[in-house]
Amino acid sequence: MRIGHGYDVHRFESGDHVFLGGVKIPFTKGLLAHSDGDVLLHAICDALLGAAGLGDIGRLFPDTESNFKGVSSRVLLKEVGALLEKKGFRVVNIDATVLAEAPKVTPYADQMCGNIASDLNIVSTAVNVKGTTTEKMGFLGRGDGIASEAVCLLESNGPQ
Repeated sequence: MRIGHGYDVHRFESGDHVFLGGVKIPFTKGLLAHSDGDVLLHAICDALLGAAGLGDIGRLFPDTESNFKGVSSRVLLKEVGALLEKKGFRVVNIDATVLAEAPKVTPYADQMCGNIASDLNIVSTAVNVKGTTTEKMGFLGRGDGIASEAVCLLESNGPQ
């Protein structure tokens, strides 16, 4: 068994939606990012890659590569899932938290869990997504951006 932790943060910019967990959420701002800025999926990718000892999302999908410009983070998550399978890992569970004053996560959490489970070919009950605020403290509390943390547990199908 291996445990991984991931974290991602993006600054808000002008826009009318954000992507979280592969769900397009109407909002008064967008996220500044090379890809679609889905902090939840980025944190999950980093947790999975870290648990497997495979680096991080920036090494696998560098923001210097034009082919990742504007890419859906679901594409990145699917590639991470395929890499884990190739290396003999199985995702046991994922627990993730989105940190932001807004938008609210709860109305979309089940859809996010379904997307993540589908992209990783696991059961949706193995994924938990929740939201919290920072009680208006710091850059997140001021509404300057959004962050996410994720932890995961992987099981190995053999010696690594």
